[in-house]
Amino acid sequence: MEDRRTTRLLRTGLIGSVIVAICCFTPILVVLLGAIGLGAITGYLDYVLLPALAGFLGLTAYGVYRQKQATTGTCCASHEPNDQKR
Repeated sequence: MEDRRTTRLLRTGLIGSVIVAICCFTPILVVLLGAIGLGAITGYLDYVLLPALAGFLGLTAYGVYRQKQATTGTCCASHEPNDQKR
């Protein structure tokens, strides 16, 4: 169950990052907004797209971390304190 959540988290982060990166680095969104008559808001796209890109890249990094943690099994290793060695 946890493995499925981690995979879904990683997939969401990757898909979101790719979509936002396409909108940021290519003029696709600018052309589409100009075609439907909303070209005036293209000056404000950076205020939305760059934080969204940062968020999705962070989500992707967290998903990779969780997946690596799940495969190594170091999630909940219990360690006894050194004081109890007698």
